[in-house]
Amino acid sequence: MDTFHVTILAADKRFYEGPCESLVVPTSDGQSGILAHHKNVIAALTPGTLQYRVPGGENQIAAVSRGVIKVEDNTVLILVDTIERPEEIDAIRAQREIDEAQEIMLQKKSIQSYHSAQTLMARTFTRLRVMAILGDCAFIRGAGGSPPRRTPPCRGGEKGLLCPAVWPGFPIFS
Repeated sequence: MDTFHVTILAADKRFYEGPCESLVVPTSDGQSGILAHHKNVIAALTPGTLQYRVPGGENQIAAVSRGVIKVEDNTVLILVDTIERPEEIDAIRAQREIDEAQEIMLQKKSIQSYHSAQTLMARTFTRLRVMAILGDCAFIRGAGGSPPRRTPPCRGGEKGLLCPAVWPGFPIFS
């Protein structure tokens, strides 16, 4: 299979640079796929799951925040605010972020704080979805004021968990 060169940069680190066979990125129009010799394009990235395949390897996935992608002359440059591999994601921290965002949204202090909370929630659900794809997620239960605790790995079938595998149609991703 033909390859192209890809550079994936976050604000704080170089995530990957090298050859790539295929790339799938989240855009406002949905998931966009890129193969070798793709037409030149610049597009905005939305919070979501980025997937790429290195030559001779398996698909790699990561959770990305907002950013931009530039495809030009068989070279791809991706610039994002944040990017995380599944093993870098902390499910307990993600649950706390969701709780905080929900509280801010309920307080209705300002439109700006509401939109900031929506953005935080979208990024957090994306991170949890990346964990769920690999079946590595350990989501948090904590109802009625009980402290959060780790649960056994989720397979997307347990109802009542705050799990993107259970909530695939969560409105932020539509």
